[in-house]
Parts: sequence; structure tokens; C-alpha cells
Amino acid sequence: MKVAIALSMFLISASAAFANDAAVDATIKAFGDAFNKGDMKAAKALHTASPVIVDEVPPHLWTGAKAFDSWGADLGKSEAAEGRSGGKVTMGTPSREVISGNHAYVVVPTTYTFQQKGQTMREAAQMTLALDKDASGAWKIASWTWTGPEAKPVK
Repeated sequence: MKVAIALSMFLISASAAFANDAAVDATIKAFGDAFNKGDMKAAKALHTASPVIVDEVPPHLWTGAKAFDSWGADLGKSEAAEGRSGGKVTMGTPSREVISGNHAYVVVPTTYTFQQKGQTMREAAQMTLALDKDASGAWKIASWTWTGPEAKPVK
């Protein structure tokens, strides 16, 4: 009986440890939604005051208070130079989510679809995000990376 109770308690606590946090997921989804709407002000508001961003767009690394705005400007320049438009990001269900008090680590399968010189292109990738809970209890993105192979034409 004691073994059954101990096993039940372990399974309950293990399932809770592996459950995704709805508030963390909502912040990540809101970031993707704001980006897709072109609402960079709303997307920026979901970040901490000095985020760290790593992306395939040169110069690849942005840090500090101007990181988000600088990344957005560099993304716009890169997209224009490469003839890209209409970019939309689709975020899947997190494949890994670790909550440690007021900090979270999340890996999300992600797809970026866009037009490039008249061709629909798709880039299957993943984002790895670190989030912090602020003083109001809201989750904010402290850091994210974009990782994946080059985009391929959609057939």
C-alpha cells in the first residue's frame, strides 16, 4: 500500500513537472501573433527591458535596451535586400518547457513562411526562449534564438 501511494505521488508530481505553463505559452503565442500582424510595439512589450536575441539575420546578435528595435530594423533591411515579403511565423506546441520559479526555458518548433521573388518559401526551425516573471507576475521574454536550416521552396 505504501509503495502504491508513493508511486501515485511520484506520478502526480512528475506529470505536473512536465506540464506546460499556460501563462508562459500565452506570452510566446502573443509574440508570434503580434509579429504576424506587424505589431512590433506589442511584440516588444512582451520582452524584458534588455533582451538578448540571436537570429540568422546579420549581425545575428542583439543585446540591451535597444535590442528588440535594432533586431526589427535589421530584419526589415534583410528581408528587403533578399526580396522577401509577407512573412508569417507559426509556432507549434513546445517540445520542452522547464519552469524554475520565476524563470522558464522553452523550446518551440516553429515555421516561417514567406514570399521571395514570387516563390512561397518555408523554413522549419525552432525557437528557444528564456522568460522571466516580472514584478506584476507577467511572463516576459528575456532571450530567444532562432535555429534552423535555410528555407526551401513550397511545392
